Amino acid sequence: MPDVLDASPYDALLLLSFGGPEGPDDVVPFLENVTRGRGIPKERLQEVGQHYFLFGGVSPINDQNRALLDALRKDFAEHGLDLPVYWGNRNWAPYLTDTLREMVRDGRRRILVLATSAYASYSGCRQYRENLADALAALEAEGLELPEIDKLRHYFNHPGFVEPMVDGVVRSLAELPDEVREGAHIAFCTHSIPNSAADTSGPVEEHGDGGAYVRQHLDVAQVIADAVRERTGADHPWQLVYQSRSGAPHIPWLEPDICDHLEERHAAGVPAVVMAPIGFVSDHMEVLYDLDTEATAKAKELGLPVRRSATVGADPRFAAAVRDLVMERAADERGQEVAPCALGALGASHNLCPVGCCPARAPRPAAAGADSPYA
Repeated sequence: MPDVLDASPYDALLLLSFGGPEGPDDVVPFLENVTRGRGIPKERLQEVGQHYFLFGGVSPINDQNRALLDALRKDFAEHGLDLPVYWGNRNWAPYLTDTLREMVRDGRRRILVLATSAYASYSGCRQYRENLADALAALEAEGLELPEIDKLRHYFNHPGFVEPMVDGVVRSLAELPDEVREGAHIAFCTHSIPNSAADTSGPVEEHGDGGAYVRQHLDVAQVIADAVRERTGADHPWQLVYQSRSGAPHIPWLEPDICDHLEERHAAGVPAVVMAPIGFVSDHMEVLYDLDTEATAKAKELGLPVRRSATVGADPRFAAAVRDLVMERAADERGQEVAPCALGALGASHNLCPVGCCPARAPRPAAAGADSPYA
């Protein structure tokens, strides 16, 4: 039998994710949830929904979260960590507020949150914290006893997140034809966000010049590139590129776009490219459409060999990393000395989001941070 691990003071883990439609009839209502308050006409949402309709109206993200839930529960049980794991989404069932209500009724009073976003940004961190505050406000209005909630730190540079991505890039390089493999470049891909959101990502002292969002991606990309070189003996040039831009054309977003990057690499005589989606935890719609469909079609048009490496998904090493993060945070809350595990030059991220971290355009309450109204 494994030794019993002590997660106190926590009594539950909440997997908090984006959510996605699970059938054609779900697509427009899901997009209405995502864009609520922006006044986007239903006709425009139906156009945007074509990406989902290409895949039968089903986003893979919910099934991938179910697989991650299974991996976490299996890992916890095998290592003697008696911590129940729940799941709630921002934009689709199971909805966050419903899950938190269930947790409260189950007697959970001190909850850790794992968001399926590894990096600092408004949409990847603070918006989830705002969603938590909204859910707590709803439960408070119902007269329920509110739990205390903390959020696990950003895990972009934890070995259990990085090592599966290294394996994925190495496998993708091996899949390229022999004659182009050695000269292949790596395009490390992540979600584009407005420049203004990037510049204000992370704590205030990290704002400017892409903020923590860009610096964190560049740091982990360098770690992966170095590991790939050690594994293969070849030095593959790399660049951080972006995908999945949305929004008004006049607002500057992070560039270059992956398709523009493939055109530029082809024009420069690069023989092949591996697309490594380091900004995504799993192969959800933005990976399947923007990389596997759109970018792959662009590469075919150019005659440029490409491969797309795997995301982390439910890799057992990632589940083990989550267990490590839980134990690290629990020990810290108990006042014990902790040595956080992190690769690269930036070190471990903060446990508690400080005031001014990843600010919203219009201030809103956000839980699980230094500015939480539910501390």
